[in-house]
Amino acid sequence: MTDPTRGVLYPERLPRFTRIAPEGAASTLVEWFWIPEWDLPDGVVSRQPVLGYPAANLVVEAGTVTLWGATTRASERELRGSGWAVGALLKPAAYARLYDAPGALVDTHVELDAPEASTAVSAAMPDLAAAAAELSRWLAARVGQPTSDARLANAMADLLMGDPSILRLDDAAERLRVSVRTLQRLAHRTVGVSPAAMIRRRRLQEAAQRVREDPAAPLAEIAADLGYADQAHLANDFRAVLGLTATDYRADR
Repeated sequence: MTDPTRGVLYPERLPRFTRIAPEGAASTLVEWFWIPEWDLPDGVVSRQPVLGYPAANLVVEAGTVTLWGATTRASERELRGSGWAVGALLKPAAYARLYDAPGALVDTHVELDAPEASTAVSAAMPDLAAAAAELSRWLAARVGQPTSDARLANAMADLLMGDPSILRLDDAAERLRVSVRTLQRLAHRTVGVSPAAMIRRRRLQEAAQRVREDPAAPLAEIAADLGYADQAHLANDFRAVLGLTATDYRADR
């Protein structure tokens, strides 16, 4: 995967937000660690809409460890008061070992029984690097060494979410030297959504980023650059997943 800000719909609204690259054994398990911290006045609510990557997130906060599955639509969290979270955007190699049915966790979450992870991460805060290191150690111990199949799943996710030239499953399968059917089974088994859905999410994230960062770019041009059949298909994606049009999103900047 590439730009870690790509799925953030309103970056300017973020609280203090830190991303930390994984090191050592965690580099095959985690794309990056993300740590928001907030301290809001009484009565103030910070709404954070996100168009997430088609991947799982492991989140430690308030004494809990929660595993969030891949999403098929934009999500929003409301921040109030003060607090923090230490999250890890998981690679397929880690997700498939933490939960044996990723498809059942799409658009939902489950709390894990992992008090040792919660205790270690909480004790390390507010040292962000130390907190990420504690979550790295817990993950490495819990997941173990990735298998060859898990490494292939990581390569699949990197390709589908990070290479804008991949627009068709045939192209991805050829690059990975597997059949399309193998690719489909691998995605469902380790991510929970289809490889086609992963490609569509990448394109929509890129489209939202272009709309946000280049207000002068015509929507038809953005659609063509990202491989949409036409502007109408881009508009349909925006409405279906984000719940608003690209024009409305651009105006809400």
